[in-house]
Amino acid sequence: MSEEIKEPLTAQEELLEQESKTECQSEIPADEASTEKLSEEDSSPENEEDRLRLELEKLKDTHLRLVAEYDNYRKRTLKEKSELIRSGGEKVLGDLLPVVDDLDIALQNLDKATDLEALKEGMHLIHTKFLDYLQRQGVRPIEATGQDFNEEYHEAIATFPATEEAQKGKVIDCVKKGYTLNDKVLRHASVVVGQ
Repeated sequence: MSEEIKEPLTAQEELLEQESKTECQSEIPADEASTEKLSEEDSSPENEEDRLRLELEKLKDTHLRLVAEYDNYRKRTLKEKSELIRSGGEKVLGDLLPVVDDLDIALQNLDKATDLEALKEGMHLIHTKFLDYLQRQGVRPIEATGQDFNEEYHEAIATFPATEEAQKGKVIDCVKKGYTLNDKVLRHASVVVGQ
């Protein structure tokens, strides 16, 4: 009987053993994983140090590249700015050459001319052409005579006793015209102010 009892027990034991083996096998990977973690943690200061070194090298490389890129950008913008200034001057002067040509023609014909009215008309045409050119460039004359004196636009070179009360503080005469370029004063108008 003891053998019979042993047999069912051994079957149960076998079942239990199989279950425990399965559990053990499923636990083994967890144990192996924890063992791997332990081994990583044991060697982690070295790995962590290496990883940090690599990260530092990457950051240094990125920093150097950004500094070089910024330096190149700065140099490029300075070069572009100087080229713009140069080419801007070329355009302004190039557009002015037709006026110079007209003045040359007028001077050549000055000695030969017999008609004074034709000379006056030619000079007026050149003057008008030049003023049109200045307006295309954004240059505008400053209104002065009869206006209230404004120190932003006018420069008082003299004062004159006003004959009427309405002329006090007003520009009586403009000695030299003033000009603005895109609303910025190029030259103040030299004026006589009523006092």
